[in-house]
Amino acid sequence: MSSEKQKTFSKLIMKTFVIGIGGVTNGGKTTLAKNLQKHLPNCSVISQDDFFKPESEIETDKNGFLQYDVLEALNMEKMMATISCWMENPRHSLVSTDWGSSEEIPILIIEGFLLFNYKPLDTIWNRSYFVTIPYEECKRRRSTRVYTPPDPPGYFDGHVWPMYLKHRQEMEDITWEIVYLDGTKSEEDLFSQVYKDLRQQLAKQK
Repeated sequence: MSSEKQKTFSKLIMKTFVIGIGGVTNGGKTTLAKNLQKHLPNCSVISQDDFFKPESEIETDKNGFLQYDVLEALNMEKMMATISCWMENPRHSLVSTDWGSSEEIPILIIEGFLLFNYKPLDTIWNRSYFVTIPYEECKRRRSTRVYTPPDPPGYFDGHVWPMYLKHRQEMEDITWEIVYLDGTKSEEDLFSQVYKDLRQQLAKQK
């Protein structure tokens, strides 16, 4: 992103409230984002998973595993453009829901597994959450999901989990506050925890 674009981006951030929900695969990020959207006024959701490149552009490693769990598998420029578009005109964004009071600050939830490892997004967050679940539970949940293309044998242990650990390690250098969430909690408990925290954070903005 050019310095001029970054300046424009920074000005737009001041007029909005942007929430990041990152975390491990199958941790419940999307479900949490959708539940929050139903209860927060003037709220939109952008999902990082919508910006995967076509399979033909995904690299493979020496084991023949498609490298989906890396930033290079995502069209992040397109995602940034979508975010900028929303910030410029939240009311008319394609990802916006019904609007309530015009006095309410526009809220954007961005959810995805690699949000906090992409530097151009570092300055955007008003509140950051990261969902974690243990290895065994993550592997169990992953085995119940159907992907296109489907996970080949050994894919979770050979690519998915190692990449998660690598990216989690990188996050230790992050300087802003991230609220870590226990993804083994029920959907209701997870929602209640985050919703309460967000209402407090939004109240500070007024």
